[in-house]
Amino acid sequence: MVTGLHLISGLPRSGSTLLCALLRQNPRFTAAMTSPVASLCGALHKKMCGGEFSVFFDDGRRATMLRGVFDAYYADIEPGRVVFDTNRSWTGRTALLGELYPQSRIVCCVREVGWIIDSIERMLAKNPLQLSRMFNFQPGTSMYSRAETLMNSENGLIGLSWTTLREAWFGSGAARLIIVPYEHLVLQPERTLRRLYEELGEPWYAHDLDNAVYDEPDYDTLLGMPGLHKVRPKVEYQERKPCIPPDLFAKYAGTNFWTKPELNTRDVRIV
Repeated sequence: MVTGLHLISGLPRSGSTLLCALLRQNPRFTAAMTSPVASLCGALHKKMCGGEFSVFFDDGRRATMLRGVFDAYYADIEPGRVVFDTNRSWTGRTALLGELYPQSRIVCCVREVGWIIDSIERMLAKNPLQLSRMFNFQPGTSMYSRAETLMNSENGLIGLSWTTLREAWFGSGAARLIIVPYEHLVLQPERTLRRLYEELGEPWYAHDLDNAVYDEPDYDTLLGMPGLHKVRPKVEYQERKPCIPPDLFAKYAGTNFWTKPELNTRDVRIV
């Protein structure tokens, strides 16, 4: 039974896998890359609210069933461990999570959007003989068209998660968010982790910042992007020039709302 739960969400290619690699070093924590729990909850929730059997469910039973998904998926963890479930869609379900697990926090990894697009393009360039599930296994005509696909607010890899994050940022559940900027995590990992632990109310654990090992080769191969979730052992910032055109990078320069204090009207915590 899951008794301690937090969620990891935010934007893609923004350090969530690295954060999981570090958190899982703590023997009290369970953390990994994207799990199917959010999708399972979504499918079950829909079934309980529509269709011929919806009459058999009230809110209490719906909540019990949805918590049961977490309990079943994490049934093999040791009692007392804190679960960090990862999925970018959690920022779009803050109200639901507040009902199911009122004490949970949503840790949101963020990064400048231009660098996210750049990171994805670099991964595509590393695997030129494969087509990615990110683009429905279509090659795309150019970086510009792929960026438009990525930024689609309805189903784009970046656009959808950016939209739900912004919604949560300005919403009534914003106090439950913890923002982890990618630059903070790679430039000042210990300071960032200490502040995260403080926000979560967890006792500090000394992490090995030279051995943050994580990889999901089978999942990445399924996506058509080998190496997508492979984490370099040493946590460090790597200086590089963008591989995308300057105008494309600049196009999304104003989308990083978490960097603007005047937009933090809910006093969201940034570590």
